[in-house]
Amino acid sequence: MQAARYYGKEDVRVEEIDAPTLGPDEVRIDVAACGICGSDLHEYAAGPGTIPTEPHPVTGESLPITIGHELGGTIVEVGDDVDVAVGTDVAVNPIVWCGECRYCLAGEYNLCANGGFVGLSGGGGGFAEELVVSEEKVVPVPDDVPTELAALVEPFTVGLHAVRRSALSAGDSVAIFGSGPIGLTVVQAVRAAGAGDIYVSEPRDARRERAADSGADVLIDPTETDAVEAIHEGTGGGADVAFEVAGIEQTVQAALGAVRSGGNLTIVSLFEEPISVQPIEIVTRELDVTGTAAFQGGPRAAEEFSRTIRMFASGALDPEQLVTARIELDDIVSEGFESLLDPESDQVKILVRP
Repeated sequence: MQAARYYGKEDVRVEEIDAPTLGPDEVRIDVAACGICGSDLHEYAAGPGTIPTEPHPVTGESLPITIGHELGGTIVEVGDDVDVAVGTDVAVNPIVWCGECRYCLAGEYNLCANGGFVGLSGGGGGFAEELVVSEEKVVPVPDDVPTELAALVEPFTVGLHAVRRSALSAGDSVAIFGSGPIGLTVVQAVRAAGAGDIYVSEPRDARRERAADSGADVLIDPTETDAVEAIHEGTGGGADVAFEVAGIEQTVQAALGAVRSGGNLTIVSLFEEPISVQPIEIVTRELDVTGTAAFQGGPRAAEEFSRTIRMFASGALDPEQLVTARIELDDIVSEGFESLLDPESDQVKILVRP
């Protein structure tokens, strides 16, 4: 079968590999679509980082690996011990866990000390014609959610988990720094949770427009307007809750400045480089700073994924708002990674159809 394999920085190759074998507790998925994630871009542009160069403690795999962890598809074969039926459309929860560390024993599988993700840590990937995973990683998708949009359950659940981790209450004002794919899922999730005015700071015109379409009330171009001043003026002293979703020092500092004293900042981003933060501001203004690590996984994989899927079906979340292109697997580098890394590009979320 055809698959996109990661060999190293700026080295992704579409090549023929053997189809994976099927175990008794596993399912084989015909992949409908897989989204290119910011994590994939980090690996392509500056990796390997998360992708293991030595055997991963859970999967035992190291590069080259098949990549892609935002995926949906249809089950076409099941193992002898599997209950889910052939023909079921599913989203895949990609969290990999060891089952032995203190976090796994406490049911906190997304915090596993040895964990990772299908499509980043081994175990196959969604940029391939087929994928085999264990049954507990698949979450059924109803008929009224298009199968290829099941690929967006994963990133939307990142946003949903971030909002659930935050201190947001209905009616609270919200400041969001960054409206890339995950920032846009946060915009939609806070709107669905009953937020008051939503402020979005984003330098790229196309992404600000997407933020407006996703439910943002006030759009700020930080290259032309001081976002902190604008948010303080609009809210009368700072947003109740802020989310940092850009992954750079300037946006962390701006988010800390934009939230009111006694408020909450939730950091959703991954950072390539260390940053500087002044703790005195957190201390003297009694700010709560929250980190968020993906979403629930392990035997609880369906819990948050199912919430997202129900919100897709009800229209509370609109995954189509994120999609800016659909491409073929053979074009994943030129029209996928390179396009998303182009600072002049208007692309937000690209779905790859193997």
